[in-house]
Amino acid sequence: MRARGAIRYLAVMPSSAEHPRVIVALDFPDPGRALEFVGQLDPRHCRVKVGKELFTRGGPMMVERLVSTGYDVFLDLKFHDIPNTVARACVAAAELGVWMLNVHALGGRKMMEGAREALEALPGKRPLLIAVTVLTSLGDEDIHEVGMAGTAADNVLRLARVARRAGADGVVCSPREVKALRQTQGRDFCLVTPGIRPRGAATGDQKRIMSPGEAVAAGSDYLVVGRPITEAPDPLAALQAIQGEIDTQIAATQ
Repeated sequence: MRARGAIRYLAVMPSSAEHPRVIVALDFPDPGRALEFVGQLDPRHCRVKVGKELFTRGGPMMVERLVSTGYDVFLDLKFHDIPNTVARACVAAAELGVWMLNVHALGGRKMMEGAREALEALPGKRPLLIAVTVLTSLGDEDIHEVGMAGTAADNVLRLARVARRAGADGVVCSPREVKALRQTQGRDFCLVTPGIRPRGAATGDQKRIMSPGEAVAAGSDYLVVGRPITEAPDPLAALQAIQGEIDTQIAATQ
């Protein structure tokens, strides 16, 4: 039954050429290197993620520069604070023109509801609001060490339910939890998955990982990929290889 559900999901998803599924993580120590790198890619074929290090060094101008060159930007700052502070931060991010932003689901339902309401009040198209569940660097032992009961997967499913009730558009999760989330939350809930490693690539500090094809087969909407592309001798070729694997997986299920 699960395999058939995954096939039905993939059958309605467009190819990566029509709808870029890869979000390239721009984990660079300075804005100049990041901008030089994105010049090797094409905004028609991928989206980009700006995280804490790059945003701290490059600030809002870095995001605005990427947006002005045509890239859909996922602002990955994982806001987690009192509801009013997070709501105002989300509005500030939206005003930069970002396509997607995230908050920590552990901030609670009221915090996420406040963020969604603040974004809904803005004129024009709002960015996607995505909740972080459990970081992909954390395994079950890490979860237990900080006092959380159950497995990492258990907590992902629980936090996703809270995020959905709060009005979030989807969650960031490990690809290992995608199939269960797709079954419980349906096809209209956006699933963003880091921890993507092409077969044979180093795992780095990620613990709950999958290949691009496996993640898409499970039901991932967007795949966050960093070092396998940014550290590749030919980043564009690495991106195209991942896109090819995604499209092959989609075509095999149609």
